[in-house]
Amino acid sequence: MTTIYVVRHCEAEGQPPEASLTEKGFNEAKDLANFFSNVRIDRILSSPFKRAIQSIQPLAEKLEIDVEINNGLAERTLSTINMPDWLEKIKETYEDMDLKYKGGESSKEAMDRIVNVVEKALISESQNIVIVTHGNIMSLLLRYYNRNFGFNEWSDLTNPDVYMLKLENNKVNYERLWQKNSNK
Repeated sequence: MTTIYVVRHCEAEGQPPEASLTEKGFNEAKDLANFFSNVRIDRILSSPFKRAIQSIQPLAEKLEIDVEINNGLAERTLSTINMPDWLEKIKETYEDMDLKYKGGESSKEAMDRIVNVVEKALISESQNIVIVTHGNIMSLLLRYYNRNFGFNEWSDLTNPDVYMLKLENNKVNYERLWQKNSNK
């Protein structure tokens, strides 16, 4: 049985790929390492974004595991143009999974991208895998396995956040492990 821990990065200074963690985010990364201290981890995959890598680095160093960068885990680009009403635009993409804004990915395209990474990980030889990604694309992954996971559930995600996915009887089930305002 394969278990995948999907992690949303810790608090960051911004949205660009090169945005670093905040001081609070670096402390949260240490909390993440402690959170996983009693879990056997075989493999770590991360978005190429700096904040994702920094979020999992303390755990990787503690376990002496290399972080494998996977572009399929990068955050979804909603659009390449500035949209002051971006929150409403994101909400619309949960209602219409094929809706696509200028220069961006539709929810369906982003979902397919991250599901591809996860499905390959589920059939790999590794038993316990940590995947570090971003809020919007993480929510689309969870929506793939549960159509009721939508905009409101995305809004409730925290930085960081952790969901456990298990493949059992050819079905993927998930459970939220991270509790708001808690590192346990």
